[in-house]
Amino acid sequence: MLTTLKTGYTDTRAADLAWALGREPLPALAVLDLQLGRAAVQLRLLGASHQVLLEEGSGACSETVACIPGSSTPLPLGVAKRVGAWEYEFAARVETLSRCSFAGRAQELLALVAEHPQGLAGTFPGDPHAFTALLAQRRDGQVSWRTWHAYPQEGRLVVTRTRVGVRVGCAPPGAPGAAKRPGASPLANGSAPGGAVNSREDHEH
Repeated sequence: MLTTLKTGYTDTRAADLAWALGREPLPALAVLDLQLGRAAVQLRLLGASHQVLLEEGSGACSETVACIPGSSTPLPLGVAKRVGAWEYEFAARVETLSRCSFAGRAQELLALVAEHPQGLAGTFPGDPHAFTALLAQRRDGQVSWRTWHAYPQEGRLVVTRTRVGVRVGCAPPGAPGAAKRPGASPLANGSAPGGAVNSREDHEH
């Protein structure tokens, strides 16, 4: 689904994005509710940021990537955490593109998400290449989603990938989890190591 967000495009930067788990639902400009197997997934566009809410059985997970005032957790390169009965994995990278390449990449991604029944994208009035997009799927018992946050004024595209799967032999939902140490922020120098996420996977349906 493709929509035009009813808000002006503010002068935010890729480096302003922060990551958080467990936040309550924030005011959204567009929402898409999905049923992926037994999992209820809600994709939420918050402007130049996103929130994904996942519920299955008695378990729940909330991911927020946004410009969060006072947040002390910048967008990490990678995170692996136990969330109740689930294993949660998050990865992010930043693409820096020329003006021409950025326009082509934006059109390609918007077409991919707009035509996908499990995709949600929003563009901003006045700049068709300023957008936020999300795409969710379920495969092999796991729920995953990808997101793209476009910043045409600085030629940067923030790409994230998340996977949530049931832990084998896990404790019941709500049990305390142990977190692996997050990697360094991919926004420090505008790019992440090439092996973080395969860019060709962004074109999968």
